[in-house]
Formats: sequence, structure tokens, C-alpha cells
Amino acid sequence: MSIAAYRPLGGRVSLLALPADVVSLIGVAAVVFSALYLLSDVIELLQGGFSTTQLVLTYISEAAIPLFVIGIYAAQRPRIARLGLLGAVGYAYTFVFFTSTVVFALVQHTGDWNALKNQMGAWIAVHSALMVVTGLVFGYAVVRAGVLPRWTGVLLMLGMLSMVVATALPDVVQTGAAAIRDVAFAGMGAALLGVGRRERS
Repeated sequence: MSIAAYRPLGGRVSLLALPADVVSLIGVAAVVFSALYLLSDVIELLQGGFSTTQLVLTYISEAAIPLFVIGIYAAQRPRIARLGLLGAVGYAYTFVFFTSTVVFALVQHTGDWNALKNQMGAWIAVHSALMVVTGLVFGYAVVRAGVLPRWTGVLLMLGMLSMVVATALPDVVQTGAAAIRDVAFAGMGAALLGVGRRERS
């Protein structure tokens, strides 16, 4: 059964032929794991570094990101086109890498993000840059597709740029920049939840 979403101007746009329950599941995942990721960042900020509990939360949320990002892409086909695929796959890949760094930090009992960067060397810098580039690409593709609310794509791009600017700023600013990205993905998820509810009603 195909589903449809409302564009900002009120016209109905056909999405990929996905069951409404699948679309809702993608939406729930995007909302829940984005919130969990933000929570882990806030805990890290408040305690001034890593802890086992915080790293486990980070691992759970980061491991889910590749899945729901690919799902968000799939829910916008065919309008999101190849540009969206490029952004989604690239962004998903970076979080496969970042999830592995969490395991490394747990095994090595790494104290904080700066210590982890020193241990991992250039790998974190390279994948951070790739995350920003592919995040910008995916955000733009969401805006151009016009299937999900365009503000979510704009906010994702803003989040990527804010994370670059905040790199040399205090931890609280870096956490705030990351929160912009988390809200963007949660907004995409909430929009998909709305689609699923309308289709089932």
C-alpha cells in the first residue's frame, strides 16, 4: 500500500510504496534515537567526559543512525533522487565508523573526547569532515525533494555548519551545535510519524 505526505503548499506527493507501519517505525527510530543521542551528549557535558553508562547510550544511538537515515532516504524516493542516496549512504557510513570508536573508548577506558581524538589520530578528523559534507548533501536533498518539511533539511545543514564553527569553542557550544542536528533528524522522524498516522486513518 503506497503512502503520501502533504507538501507545504498542500499538494499530495506520492512516496515510495512502503507500508504505513514501516514509515512509522522509521519515524519512531529517528525521534527516539536522536533524543537518546542528545541525552548522551548532555550527560557527557555535565560529567565532563566519558563514563560507561554514557558511552553505552552513545553506542546504542549511533548504531541506529545509519538505519534510520537510510530509512528517511527511502521514504522520500523517488523525489530525493541520487543526491539524497549519496548523502544518506555517506552519512550512514560515517556513523558506522563513529560507533566503532565508542567500542574503542569502552575497551581502552578513554576519559574524554579529546583523549579519544589523540588515540585515533587523523581518522576522526577525516570522518568528521565526511560527516559534515554528506550531512550538508543530505539536508539539501531533503529540501529539494520537498517531501518532508523543508525546515528539517535546512536545520540539518545549519547543524552541520554549526558543528564546524563550534569545533574550537567550549564544550557547551559544541553540544548545542550537535543538538541542532539531532532536532533536524527528530523533525524528519516526526513528519514520517504523521504520514503513517494519516495513512492508517
